[in-house]
Amino acid sequence: MEFLLSILTGLLFAAGVYLLLHRDFAKLVMGIVIIGNATAIFIFVAGRIVRKSAPFLDEQGVAPDTFADPVPQALILTALVIGFGIQAFALLLFKKVYDIPDIEEVDDLKK
Repeated sequence: MEFLLSILTGLLFAAGVYLLLHRDFAKLVMGIVIIGNATAIFIFVAGRIVRKSAPFLDEQGVAPDTFADPVPQALILTALVIGFGIQAFALLLFKKVYDIPDIEEVDDLKK
């Protein structure tokens, strides 16, 4: 499972970089979104996929011997929230640039 997710992460990073290298604003925003999702999957795979109990105490107040590490999951949630913020900013920027006449590509902003 980790091997397949690693391949998926690599493919998503490659697709995101490919879209970032285009001159179109819409593809630029899609590339940012795809790279953000690839990063979340990478953190998930790096945290190891295990089926263990949650790190909570039982009725007697004893912690389980083995439990899943909650730090990668917290990092993924944080990355997703930051990714949504970046996506909202990029879409707003895309809309503002789209309203400017005679601008279709990133290179047209230099004028």
